[in-house]
Amino acid sequence: MEHKTVFISYRRTNIYHARAIYQNLRSNGYDVFLDYESIDSGSFEQIILNQIAARAHFIVILTPSALERCADPNDWLRREIEYAIDMKRNIVPLMFEGFDFRDVQPYLHGDKMTLLPQYNALRIPADFFDEAMTRLRTRFLNKALEGIIHPTPAGDVPQVQRKIAQADAAPQVTEKQLTANEYFERAYQHQEAGNLDFAIDDYNTALCLDPLYAAAYSNRAIARKAKGDLDGAIEDYDAAIRLDPQFAETYYNRGNAHADKGDLDGALDDYNTALRLNPLYADAYYNRGNTRHVKGDYDDAIEDYNAAIRLNPQHANAYNNRGIVRAGKGDLDGAFDDYSAAIRLNPLHATAYNNRGVARKAKGDLDGALDDYNTALRLNPQDVEAYNNRGVARADKGDLDGAIEDYSEALRLNPQFANAYSNRGNARQAKGDLDGALDDYNSAIRLDPQYANAYNNRGNARAGKGNLDGAIEDYSEALRLNPLYANAHNNRAIARKAKGDLDGAIEDYDAAIRLNPLYADAYNNRAIARHAKGDLDGAIEDYSEALRLNSLYADAYNNRGNARADKGDLDGAIEDYSEALRLNPQDANAYNNRGYAKYQKGDIHGAIEDYDAALRIDPNHQFARNNREIALKKLRGE
Repeated sequence: MEHKTVFISYRRTNIYHARAIYQNLRSNGYDVFLDYESIDSGSFEQIILNQIAARAHFIVILTPSALERCADPNDWLRREIEYAIDMKRNIVPLMFEGFDFRDVQPYLHGDKMTLLPQYNALRIPADFFDEAMTRLRTRFLNKALEGIIHPTPAGDVPQVQRKIAQADAAPQVTEKQLTANEYFERAYQHQEAGNLDFAIDDYNTALCLDPLYAAAYSNRAIARKAKGDLDGAIEDYDAAIRLDPQFAETYYNRGNAHADKGDLDGALDDYNTALRLNPLYADAYYNRGNTRHVKGDYDDAIEDYNAAIRLNPQHANAYNNRGIVRAGKGDLDGAFDDYSAAIRLNPLHATAYNNRGVARKAKGDLDGALDDYNTALRLNPQDVEAYNNRGVARADKGDLDGAIEDYSEALRLNPQFANAYSNRGNARQAKGDLDGALDDYNSAIRLDPQYANAYNNRGNARAGKGNLDGAIEDYSEALRLNPLYANAHNNRAIARKAKGDLDGAIEDYDAAIRLNPLYADAYNNRAIARHAKGDLDGAIEDYSEALRLNSLYADAYNNRGNARADKGDLDGAIEDYSEALRLNPQDANAYNNRGYAKYQKGDIHGAIEDYDAALRIDPNHQFARNNREIALKKLRGE
């Protein structure tokens, strides 16, 4: 009876079609295996594969929705089809109404799945099911087998008999159930075409015909979610789970809806259940990783992305998102590698190009970053993040006009983009347009009243316009929103010093350094305040620490030179001024200061040379001009 042994492969949404075919073949003397419970994976999967090897014929039920998940190499239907091809079974695709191989080409991945359209398929017209079954038995299941039939392993027999008994005990499929499945498939086609209202109408009809149709609830939930009705979607997923509590995909989809509502714990619970039911569910690992990332659980997120990639090495989004988490952990090289992998897998992945640009910029590669942002925008001219990020890179390269142009385009595309307003404000401020900068910072704060950076930056612009009280007010608000904001402490200290409040300034510098012990600017600025209070030793100590942290800090050398000169250490001062000038040969102040130290040491000619150099750089440098005149008089003996 080997030639009358059949395996039926189907998507669980098409259970009624599968059962109807099973019942027809059984009533005509065929030995048929149907996984009635449709377990996706787990301990039973080897038994299922063994049944494919033990049977001559392999029927695969094809409806418009059947192959939608076959792009995933771990999809169980795909694995069954590929195994049947490997075992050289007589493969018979049964094509139900609405199915067309041309529509499912994007899902036919891999050398084996692309062979499926080449098999001799049988169409099953809705009104001629019995006639089609006769043709199936007499013409399609009446062929000699090329491969070898492998007997069912003895250890499998009890499970196989139990499965067959379950399928035999199932009630006869009714006309209503088959009609419900037809409405389901038509709804799916509407859904794929974006006609969500029509899709929901057909799912409603399917559920009227069969109120126990779990897949119809599940797919109607997907349509409701796409329309923004998250509560309605969750309600439908709940109904689907009550009817079919073993279907991993429904838990996965409900998890997505919970995540969209901001219920991250609910989402995690659902992803966990989906993975318990199907440990090979790459997308469930991926989305659980996304949720863990949002919750700040970076290590577990990376672990989930690793699992998704292990199960599906072609998962470009998993590489991209793992890169985001790695970047958040400071692993820029790892992030760069992941973004590059995502781009290799999907050369049209605009987001991965944008993210790689961010990593390149953080590594100091501005030209590489700009190349990536340009590619991202070529692929997606509506990518507001890429415009904003390219603006930041252009600003860092000194192209302020190009930066402003990019920020403006980002704002044209998204007028609610507070960060782009803040960044454009920075560029306008750098160009000296303080009023334009203030307008932008005001917009950023209006859109996001919790935006500490915007308050800090507006404080800088207010300080630039001489409004020190307004600046201090903004820095204070930035610190209220973010008490760990070292830069805001530093900036408030500068404003306090400008108002003559040296003690308040030093207090803020202390806080900035406590928050960021590597903050060279804060050490330099605190040194200036200490110098102003007459604490020369404290000032020199701070300048030295600033230089230990940043050995290229020309201003700190110049400032330490001033403190050394005031202590009478003219040789040490000249040494510092000379180093400042080596680092920045255009520093007119350093030339003037070194000239004055040389003058005090009696090196009049050397002093005049330095004053001349200062005036060549800045002809309006009044101190250098006055000091030069004094030195010339000294030289003339006046």
